[in-house]
Amino acid sequence: MTETAAISNASMIAGDTVLVQFNLNGKDVTVEVQAFSSLAEVLRERLQLTGTKIGCGSAECGACTVHLDGVAVPACVTLAATIDGRSITTIEGLSPDGEPTALQRAFLEGGAFQCGFCTAGMMMSAAALLQRNSCPSDQDIKMALQGNICRCTGYVQIIEAVRKACR
Repeated sequence: MTETAAISNASMIAGDTVLVQFNLNGKDVTVEVQAFSSLAEVLRERLQLTGTKIGCGSAECGACTVHLDGVAVPACVTLAATIDGRSITTIEGLSPDGEPTALQRAFLEGGAFQCGFCTAGMMMSAAALLQRNSCPSDQDIKMALQGNICRCTGYVQIIEAVRKACR
């Protein structure tokens, strides 16, 4: 370990803050974060982007899913200190022009949500899938959503909404 890395690690262990610069929903952001704060905490508490939900806090439920450099990740276990220079997209940035995306319209029209707690995470996982596979099979959709838990539905409407969005 280099001396710089040792100092950095010691600083983080001490609970210091870290300055991170990243792109958030298309805009450059600089924010000071606690060294061990999760990305979900920073998004919700520091940046007031409350669409990212914290359900389990252990990457089991998917409610906190965001895109990190285009890949769907659980924000509850992603350290905010590690996102320096990266690109983050939240549910608030999924539609940068303010008009609902085809996926958002399909969720709404198909009733693919009930209480809504999991919806943002489901959409973010589905959007990441549709970015890399514009016409996924039902099996592809199920695989992409396997890290997202919904306690209100049987997932049928969610899968149908993703299928409809790719048409």
